[in-house]
Amino acid sequence: MTDTHSKRWNDRYQEKEFAYGTKPNEFFKEQILKLKTGKILLGAEGEGRNAVYAAKIGWNVSAFDISIEGKNKALKLAEENKVSIDYQVGLLPNLNYGDEEFDAIALIYAHFPPNIRTAYHKILDKKLKKGGIIILEAFGKNNLEYQKKNPKIGGPKNLDSLFSTDELKSDFGNYEVLELVEMEIELNEGLYHNGKGSVTRFVGLKK
Repeated sequence: MTDTHSKRWNDRYQEKEFAYGTKPNEFFKEQILKLKTGKILLGAEGEGRNAVYAAKIGWNVSAFDISIEGKNKALKLAEENKVSIDYQVGLLPNLNYGDEEFDAIALIYAHFPPNIRTAYHKILDKKLKKGGIIILEAFGKNNLEYQKKNPKIGGPKNLDSLFSTDELKSDFGNYEVLELVEMEIELNEGLYHNGKGSVTRFVGLKK
């Protein structure tokens, strides 16, 4: 992951408005409400909308991203909501999370670069306790067609950065699949996720 990558997200997150809004992602909210509260890690968490929501409903929240501007806005949002989150900035392999530390991990539009994505998924798997849950929503391979019709839906513009169900099944092979699907949904998240798009959803239980 390059300085260019960090700069891109810092540029986006230093805007006054929240890029993806301040409300939690609907799928994340739906799934986390099914779980007993515990310790959760949110990857590529940006401006903190999901982390702050999790903290508000009683979770012990850790989050990471490569953007210092994202962290600044996330901590401000946490303060406004009178909650605290542990937010680290940096590359995942350099962060000091313990093995089997978390009860849940959430990856909401965590489009890590394709050349490191599987490695990152393997690292995250080690951080999750047995019996823990992964919740993932991200743009699927079919989203490029939706982007052509409506650029406002957002998401990566190269196929390799988008998710297939087969790739997730491979990366998380030691999980009981509770949900795994690519589907069309309507997004209304801040400035950059608006309209019909194709997303891949995965919920897995670590065996």
